[in-house]
Amino acid sequence: MTRLRKIGTAFGAAIATACGGAVILYEPAISASDHGGGSRVDAIRNRVHGPDAVVPSREAQQSALMAAGKGSPLDVLVIGGGATGAGTCLDAVTRGLRVGLVEREDFASGTSSRSTKLLHGGVRYLEKAFLKLDYGQFKLVLHALEERKQVIENAPHLCHALPCMTPCFSWFEVVYYWAGLKVYDLVAGRQILHLSRYYSLKQSAELFPTLAREGEDRSLKGTVVYYDGQMNDARLNVGLACTAALAGAAVLNHAEVVDLLKDDSGKRVIGARIRNNLTGEEFETYAKVVVNAAGPFCDGVRKMANVKAQEMIAPSSGVHITLPDYYSPEGMGLIVPKTKDGRVVFMLPWLGRTVAGTTDSSAKITYLPEPHEDEIGFILDAISDYLNVKVRRSDVLSAWSGIRPLAVDPTAKNTESISRDHVVCEDFPGLVTITGGKWTTYRSMAEDAVDAAIKSGNLNPSSGCLTRCVRIVGGEGWEPSSFTVLAQQYKRMKSTHGGKVVPGLMDSAAAKHLSHAYGSVAERVAAIAQNEGLGKRLAHGYPYLEAEVAYCARHEYCESAIDFIARRTRLAFLETDAAGRALPRVVEILANEHKWDQSRKKEELKTATEFLQTFKASKNAQFHDGKHK
Repeated sequence: MTRLRKIGTAFGAAIATACGGAVILYEPAISASDHGGGSRVDAIRNRVHGPDAVVPSREAQQSALMAAGKGSPLDVLVIGGGATGAGTCLDAVTRGLRVGLVEREDFASGTSSRSTKLLHGGVRYLEKAFLKLDYGQFKLVLHALEERKQVIENAPHLCHALPCMTPCFSWFEVVYYWAGLKVYDLVAGRQILHLSRYYSLKQSAELFPTLAREGEDRSLKGTVVYYDGQMNDARLNVGLACTAALAGAAVLNHAEVVDLLKDDSGKRVIGARIRNNLTGEEFETYAKVVVNAAGPFCDGVRKMANVKAQEMIAPSSGVHITLPDYYSPEGMGLIVPKTKDGRVVFMLPWLGRTVAGTTDSSAKITYLPEPHEDEIGFILDAISDYLNVKVRRSDVLSAWSGIRPLAVDPTAKNTESISRDHVVCEDFPGLVTITGGKWTTYRSMAEDAVDAAIKSGNLNPSSGCLTRCVRIVGGEGWEPSSFTVLAQQYKRMKSTHGGKVVPGLMDSAAAKHLSHAYGSVAERVAAIAQNEGLGKRLAHGYPYLEAEVAYCARHEYCESAIDFIARRTRLAFLETDAAGRALPRVVEILANEHKWDQSRKKEELKTATEFLQTFKASKNAQFHDGKHK
């Protein structure tokens, strides 16, 4: 009821503003006590953020799952380790439930690491809400804006506000976008990041030097800048899984569900048969409720319960490319709401490079989607219309594709419309499916999934949802200035080619990277760099250190070279060539941590090299049409 009242108030306020009125919004603050938390929140914080907090070993996590037999089942078993699955696991365990999570590949190995990297309310949906008087679209935006601020507060080291510039080529566009984005600010209410504003042609050129002033039969009149959030998606996802583990959940990556277990009548799901993909070992885990959070693959899980289950996923492909930093200024993105063919295109600074995209086309569901050359060409064409620099295919450092799991509710009477919102359903007893939605709303999606699981299994949690009050590992006590401690107090001890260990400076670039990637536990990584001679950079031009490989193997369930180059760090997404150069050393350190033999080391190098070839950088381009040479 509280959320509905807020929606009604904000919608009325926005309508009034559009009609020239003035309304002040009031949104009550949410505290732990509102959710029945209190001392429980403090206990969770101590478990997650205490100085001695260490995630249980992989072996301990598998043993916990195996111990959940028929007589002592888990309350909830989550299938899928993406943002929604990890978020659901964290929500359930912080409510006091016994929880397990299994993921076929790695945390964030699918859609959750291949996102736009934005935490956004959805400006386009707001436009549709007003043009079509669509209250449903408006609710979607209001909800996402509320969650946007919450995600940033829960993971301040991995998320931040990002100004986004919208170019205007007519005075009508100036007024239209300025008014629309002011409504966006108003709808955000107390959750606003910063106020939007108009910049003149001269000011815009200073803020975004590569922005074109002139185009085909048009000239730039100015820009409107508004704010959304930006994140390091895969590291946020890994952080959610590790936070859940610290809070008491049994999480296991590289563990595939091969079948669902049913009761004697065959009418209710009561667990799953799981294969450890690293060892080949299979075991059974029982649970009162199974939550299917497998993203694009959730239909496959549903069909394990009922082969006749109606498919609910309409997969859509989103392609992004990474370009050098000079394509966009640091700290300012560019978003064009409508290109010549009506699509949205953007360029965003991200981790020292520029990410551009995106496409939206139908796709087949696959574990390793690859971008097509025409999709890369579309993005290059689109951004070249708005830049005064030559846009070249050879500048593409990495290109990747992600599958959006757009969902249709199988229990709805009308299944014609595909939802951008999330869907929670239980179309087979004991199996709750959560899918659809977007990164920004993962926390509330998880809350809805756990609510449904509690109802399905008649569970007895010790509290309500607490995830508004729990920061992910590394977030508690972190400040933007925290990197200075690393720069002042730690050295990067490096081994030379001759094997001699020599000191190096923990420079600002390395210190800032560690601080933002690991938050308040960054000193643990810096200590490994200093004390174990692992302070050397893994790839020229990037701040990633050898110490991170060891830390991630010990504390973040990094089990393969791909886990490291794609999810624990973002090298594969930033520059495939740099990731390739780092691979031998990454494999060497992981082999030392996990006691791999020569055969395993060789296999890791081969598999990771093949993985990098699916990221269509300039060297992996299938053809050149001469347009962007």
